[in-house]
Amino acid sequence: MNHKSGAILVLSGPSGAGKSSLLNKIIGDIGECYFSISTTTRSIREGEINGVHYHFVSEEEFKKDIEDEFFLEYAFVHGNYYGTSIKPVKEALKTGKLVIFDIDVQGNATIINRLGDITTSVFISPPTLSELKKRLEFRSTDTQDVIDRRINMAKREMQRISEYDFLVVNDNIEVAADILKVIANAARVKIPANEINDFVRKWEDI
Repeated sequence: MNHKSGAILVLSGPSGAGKSSLLNKIIGDIGECYFSISTTTRSIREGEINGVHYHFVSEEEFKKDIEDEFFLEYAFVHGNYYGTSIKPVKEALKTGKLVIFDIDVQGNATIINRLGDITTSVFISPPTLSELKKRLEFRSTDTQDVIDRRINMAKREMQRISEYDFLVVNDNIEVAADILKVIANAARVKIPANEINDFVRKWEDI
């Protein structure tokens, strides 16, 4: 039986775990994908492009979209709202693409609840808390206050790893990328329960 519809790959992990770096290494080897771009109320950073890295909106706009139920999931993180619009995700799934989410543990729980049958979830972590702190300080994009908040958030997120299908420890980026590539390709052939049930009914053709 060939699974023809799209699938979802959720990537979560602390800021600084290397999710974007790993994805960039494997994106050319996992077939046609749609990377879900989050909408956020945080300020745009130097080098970021609206509509490429995020959809940047005001808090007023974001709250209006919440009221209109335009989000598949949303969360309030580090003083800002982040959310995922439903429409482009549904369109990508219809065309058989692997939809990739980079979201936090709250967002993962929501997607599993709504689309668990076609979702494969991966938690990406640095090897230690001290390594995470070093990475956050080295990239020099956040104030110390923000770094402290990210570290505290990471400690809480680590307590929810059991909610994920896979854990990838990003200690050696080449090894971690190879593991993530295997998981992503496997996610494409994950079969929803309703399709399995249909197959069983048709299989008993006597």
